[in-house]
Amino acid sequence: MKLVFATNNKHKLDEVRKITSHHPVEIVSLAEINCFDDIPETADTLEGNALQKAHYIQKKFGLNCFADDTGLEVEALNNAPGVYSARYAGPGHDSEANMKKLLHEMEGKENRKARFRTVIALVWNGKTYTFEGIVNGTITTAKRGENGFGYDPIFIPEGYDQTFAELGDNIKNQISHRAKAVEKLDEFLTQLSDLK
Repeated sequence: MKLVFATNNKHKLDEVRKITSHHPVEIVSLAEINCFDDIPETADTLEGNALQKAHYIQKKFGLNCFADDTGLEVEALNNAPGVYSARYAGPGHDSEANMKKLLHEMEGKENRKARFRTVIALVWNGKTYTFEGIVNGTITTAKRGENGFGYDPIFIPEGYDQTFAELGDNIKNQISHRAKAVEKLDEFLTQLSDLK
C-alpha cells in the first residue's frame, strides 16, 4: 500500500521512511508518482498549507497522502516569521537572508524564546487528520555551526547549549519538531485496522 509524502526533499523523505519502516505501507515521494507540479501554499497558517498540499495530491492522483509545513515562531516578534519562515526576507527561500533579517529584528531584545512547529496533514481514505510537533528553544545573537539547514544555525533547542547546526543530524532528528510530528503520524498508522 502506497502513501504519498508531498515532498521531493530527500532529507525529509529519508527521515520519515526510517521512522515508519516497520509498516507495510510504502512512503513514496512526489517524483515517484510523476508529480512535478508547483503545489500551491497560499494559506496563512501552517495547518492550512499542509492541508492544501495533501488535498491537492489526493484530488489529482486519488492516492492517500500527507504533507507538512514548518515555521519558526519567535515570541518577541509576535510569533513571526511563522508561516512565512521560508520567505521571511522575500521570495526565493534564501536561508542566509532570512537569518540575517531575523537576527537584525532581534537586536536589543532580551526575550529570545522561540519554537519550531511542524504540522502534518494526512488524507487517508477520504478522512483528514493533523499531527503537530513542537520544539522550544532560544534564538542566538549570531550564527553557529555548519550542519543543518534553514534557521538551524541560530536556534538552540531547550536542554542543550548548542544550535541545531552544531548538534548535527543524529541528535536533531531525535528531538526535532518534524520528528515529533512524524512519530505521531507513525502511532496513528500503527492503530489503523486497514494496515493489519
